[in-house]
Amino acid sequence: MRAVVYKRYGPPEVLQLTEVEKPTPKNNEVLIKTHATTVTSADWRVRSLNVPVGFGFISRLFFGVARPRQPILGTEIAGEIESVGKDVSQFKAGDRVFALSDTSMGCHAEYKCMPADGAVALKPPNLTYDEAAALSFGGTTALDFFRRGKLRSGESVLVNGASGAVGTAAVQLARYFGADVTGLCSSANVELVRSLGASQVIDYTKEDFTQKGESYDIIVDTAGTAPYSRCKASLKKGGRLLLVLGGLPDMLQIPWVSMTSSKQVIAGPAAGRPEDLRFLAGLAEAGAFKPVIDRRYRFEQIVEAHRYVDTGRKKGNVIITLERDD
Repeated sequence: MRAVVYKRYGPPEVLQLTEVEKPTPKNNEVLIKTHATTVTSADWRVRSLNVPVGFGFISRLFFGVARPRQPILGTEIAGEIESVGKDVSQFKAGDRVFALSDTSMGCHAEYKCMPADGAVALKPPNLTYDEAAALSFGGTTALDFFRRGKLRSGESVLVNGASGAVGTAAVQLARYFGADVTGLCSSANVELVRSLGASQVIDYTKEDFTQKGESYDIIVDTAGTAPYSRCKASLKKGGRLLLVLGGLPDMLQIPWVSMTSSKQVIAGPAAGRPEDLRFLAGLAEAGAFKPVIDRRYRFEQIVEAHRYVDTGRKKGNVIITLERDD
């Protein structure tokens, strides 16, 4: 089968489209034929090792010290199950599914094996494979942080980086849970963020949200530009800062913030749970959640797709198509 591999960390040009052995599902696995996958900020960071301050050495230990331990990137996939292991009962060949492989990656390939009891769910029938491929990464990340932050209906939420994959999901999900949402983005994305359900949108190129005198129950920082030191005055009593993207210094101050104030800083990797994928699928089928797609590239154009993601200017999700969409 064809797969995109990389043997060293670096720029998009380290990626190569090549032939590798097609996987065979284990007893508890399903084999998915890929119709669509994505290039996310996670792919960019793992490929380049451009990670938040303090996590360079830790990242090498996890992903491979001298070279990548997993040579195939990609965390999201949508496609059709080609075969299942002998112990699998919840899926069958022909099922249309989407899945999240998370840190095990490996989705930039024509076929991918996934545990049947893992983060795999039936594709919502009203979504294309392209749209279904983009459901997982941003959606599960936002859900996990809102769960840890104990988001409640009626609370005020500011989403910093509201036009990215996680940001566009966070705006929609916070609105679904009954929050009053303010989005923070650049001028080019104001109308997009407003269309997702934000009652207010702040253009960070024109205004500094910390100087507006507004305060929020929850601030979601998906961009890494709103550490606690900058936004603590913008958090209400009992407010929570959800650091989707933060450096090691930001995390080391978490205990101190909890001991010296009524506020909280919540950080750390998000967990993509199977039930979260099914929840997102239900919302998508009901029309309450829809992933934002910026650009689509063919499998053969994946280097170009990585170059675009590297600019940091993508809106929502970047899709890689391997098959004609449905």
